[in-house]
Amino acid sequence: MENASYKTPFHSSLWKEAAGSFRNVRYLAVCAMFVALHAVLSSVFIPVGENLRIYFTFFLSALGASIYGPFMALAEGFLSDIIGYIIAPSGAFFPGYTLSAMLGSFVYALFFYRQNLSILRIFLCKLLVNIFINVCLGSLWSYLLYGKGYFYYLAKSVVKNLLLLPFETFIMVLVFRTIRPLLVRMKLIPKGTKTKIPII
Repeated sequence: MENASYKTPFHSSLWKEAAGSFRNVRYLAVCAMFVALHAVLSSVFIPVGENLRIYFTFFLSALGASIYGPFMALAEGFLSDIIGYIIAPSGAFFPGYTLSAMLGSFVYALFFYRQNLSILRIFLCKLLVNIFINVCLGSLWSYLLYGKGYFYYLAKSVVKNLLLLPFETFIMVLVFRTIRPLLVRMKLIPKGTKTKIPII
């Protein structure tokens, strides 16, 4: 672990460190654990309308991405979606949802990997995921699959995702506040990483 935190996710050393995660057996084991948990929890959801569901896997993707970085997060998103579909298929397989899972994990890594977290950072990250991935891309996938019109799905999805945003942000803050000190003790994130989460 070269650095406890970086000022920007685009620092070259951060990406070199993230690429090295594939050579770390502990990170590979942790990633496999998150894939397994994600696959199991992917079948647990609350239906709120046609093709609109509340899932509880987002915090697993966020937590995992904060540990092993953007490259392994992409792999975790891919494997989690594929294995989750095999375990609990829901309709025909569609690769767009696999892409969304990968992009979601990647965005979490950009905001959380080797970064000191704040409530504002967590909120902005979840806002970005909800709007651009869940709403914009999710509505496109629904349109391609079901054909009722892109804006029909967009209107339904944006309401759901904005209503869920405060709840999901609260869950992520709670998870990070609870688990990050443990991750430091387990040496899965650098010792100098701040475990307290300020507002800004």
